Amino acid sequence: MSEYDYDLFVIGAGSGGVRAARLSAELGARVAIAEEYRIGGTCVIRGCVPKKLLVYGSSYGSEFRDARGFGWACDKLAFDWPTLIGNVRREVDRLNGVYTRTLEKAGVARFLTRAVLEDANTIRLADRDGTISARTILVATGSHPVIPDVPGREHLITSNECFLLEKLPASLVIIGAGYIGMEFASIFNGLGVKVTVLYRGDQVLRDFDMDLRDGLAEAMRNRGVDLRMDTEIASITKEGEGYRVHLKRGDSVAAGLVMAATGRIPNTQGLGLEKIGVALGPNGRVVVDEFSKSSVDNIYAVGDVTDRKNLTPVAIHDANAFAETLFNGTPTKVDYSVIPTAVFSQPEIGTVGLSEEKARELKGQGAIDIYKTSFRPLRSMISGRDEKTLMKLVVDMKTDKVLGVHMLGPDAAEIVQMAAIALRLGATKDDFDKTMPLHPSAAEELVTLRHKWEMPAPVAGSDAAA
Repeated sequence: MSEYDYDLFVIGAGSGGVRAARLSAELGARVAIAEEYRIGGTCVIRGCVPKKLLVYGSSYGSEFRDARGFGWACDKLAFDWPTLIGNVRREVDRLNGVYTRTLEKAGVARFLTRAVLEDANTIRLADRDGTISARTILVATGSHPVIPDVPGREHLITSNECFLLEKLPASLVIIGAGYIGMEFASIFNGLGVKVTVLYRGDQVLRDFDMDLRDGLAEAMRNRGVDLRMDTEIASITKEGEGYRVHLKRGDSVAAGLVMAATGRIPNTQGLGLEKIGVALGPNGRVVVDEFSKSSVDNIYAVGDVTDRKNLTPVAIHDANAFAETLFNGTPTKVDYSVIPTAVFSQPEIGTVGLSEEKARELKGQGAIDIYKTSFRPLRSMISGRDEKTLMKLVVDMKTDKVLGVHMLGPDAAEIVQMAAIALRLGATKDDFDKTMPLHPSAAEELVTLRHKWEMPAPVAGSDAAA
């Protein structure tokens, strides 16, 4: 009989934790998992999946307006928030059941309560006396939204609470312009809410390719979102049935609700990790090696709690590699070099590989070729929408290897997912050029780009010229 109750105890039943638990159990390990909220984690319960459903729901208003050019009469539009959010919640409940049954079928013991480490092999559950022991412990507790430290922070909601709203506000202020801020700005704007975005930086979507950043900002402003850059918050106060956001430059903005979209930090507080010697980073992340092992030999971590690449598919890959390494005798590392990313804003962004700015930084200013195009999609010629699609390739001048693919426009995520395969295989610009285009499609533009984009010469007397 084993000296431990379980071979593996997983703390956190999100995408990474559930995958690791299931695969490890299928490989013969005795596995238990603890989750203090709902099985499925952020992505399934209050993140990617319900957010994408809200994106779909919010897009119908503009789709109906576009339909008029194609002969459809859509003059009496009406939207009902309780119907949309009710259906989204039902789908979340269904997925929660799917994830629960997946664990049950694999033979994983489930504890719906908070778990805290007493030592490297001992777990205490909040809802019972006694402790549980495990040979290996996996931390997969994910991350949570940051609330900015400003006076009145108690008035702020986050993306979590957006799924709990019983009615839509007439107006919304969003603090922050990362991908979460841009997605929820698009969602609520599409549902008829007056949206203002406040951000202390000079442009939305820091670290994305600058053409995507500029293009999205212009498109969102044209759709009615009030984007205010270089703007810092002084405080938030209650005002009647709503709130007022006071700015450091002296003016203020009124809103029915105020949402913080200022980033996320790993969920490691209060788990007992420091007490048993698990090294944590400055933001609380679990420091791990290439096999997801922490500084304590039998404690591992996967997903957002490690703050490597905070995306659901990455957490799942981390979990696959963990199970293969520990319970299938196959040491496996995860390659983080080519990871496609989407921003489900309106219009949508899909991107994979290096931005133009990052490529020039790594390869040298004169070592990069840029190919890009901007055009109105075919359907816009009838609908009358002025919004343009942007496509861009970043190419290594010396090797001809495609280093980055970037797109802003309809179906960007679907198209870039396929382009990611080409980048993963090391495709060159010549490979793209020799690929037969599929016509008529937007994606064909990626394989018909022939003319290099020339960077404008610096103006005499400017800082660039100097």
